[in-house]
Amino acid sequence: MAKSDLEKLGSDVAWQDVTRGNTIVGSGTTREFNTGDWTNVAPVIDEEKCKQCLLCVPVCPDSCIAVQDNKRQPIDYDHCKGCGICVKACPFNAITMEVKSNE
Repeated sequence: MAKSDLEKLGSDVAWQDVTRGNTIVGSGTTREFNTGDWTNVAPVIDEEKCKQCLLCVPVCPDSCIAVQDNKRQPIDYDHCKGCGICVKACPFNAITMEVKSNE
C-alpha cells in the first residue's frame, strides 16, 4: 500500500514522489500536527469583556475556537497559528494578541 504524504514526512522521498501542490488529498490532517508552534504570538481572551457573541468562531481559519452549549470554549493553542483574525472580528475588544511565554 502506498504511503500518504503524512507518512512520508521524515523519510527519504524524492520530490517527484510527493503530492503536487494545490492538490487536496485528504481532510482533517491538521489534527496530526501541533501547528500552534509555528508562531510566537497567540490570542488571549479577556473573559470579563467577552459577551459570548461567537463572532470569533466562524472566522478562525483553523477552527481553533469551538462552541459547546452555545458558549465559546477555550482556544485550541495546539493548532492556533496566531493569525489574529479573531482579534479583528471581536466587536468588544475582548481578544488581544500576546507574545507566548517559553514555558
